[in-house]
Amino acid sequence: MEVCMDIPTRPPPCLGNVSEAENFRVAAVVLAAGRASRMAGSGHHKLLALFEGVPLVRRSVGTVRDSMADRHVVVAGYRAEDIAMALEGLDAEIVINADYPSGMASSLKAGLVALRDAADGLLVMLADMPDIETRHIDMMIEAFRREQGRAIVRAVSGGKRGNPVILPSSTFDAVMELTGDIGARPIIERSGLAVIDVEIGQAAHVDTDTPEQIIAAGGVLAG
Repeated sequence: MEVCMDIPTRPPPCLGNVSEAENFRVAAVVLAAGRASRMAGSGHHKLLALFEGVPLVRRSVGTVRDSMADRHVVVAGYRAEDIAMALEGLDAEIVINADYPSGMASSLKAGLVALRDAADGLLVMLADMPDIETRHIDMMIEAFRREQGRAIVRAVSGGKRGNPVILPSSTFDAVMELTGDIGARPIIERSGLAVIDVEIGQAAHVDTDTPEQIIAAGGVLAG
């Protein structure tokens, strides 16, 4: 699963005025609505797989909740009731995307609609990346704020593009025009904005689309 792709980048600048940078609000959307079609036949939902005894979706949402993000929502669709049960007690704000079969774009837009008025930047977090840590998200938010909300920020591993990604508010109208099973890739390609790469290691690439990937990542099939 991808949210972005390679385009010319430049390294993060030195830290500027922290008090001014903190004024740039970052809201996070955790995408948890998809059918997980590559799990077909397994009888399990990948986001309910257990990592250290915690459902993957709960782990991902907790990571975002504990970060510097000013607000966050979870977009659910497929097996939404099970996702909500897995998040019980986290006080997570859940947005239901009834159009989830149409693809990732509908979930991204649903999250943006819920957060747009509260954000100078939208952090897009895939719920199936178990190695993403709160510190990784904080590094990205700090980079976005240093740029005063004028650049796209993406996670990389060894310089190779990955996830999550932060989209500035200047791209929000373009997000609302997306359709199909696609994320922010075309926006990043066409925006003309600087792209700041934040190195977070292999966590930027580890996802869990198949039972084999879940097990390889240290998870246990459940749900």
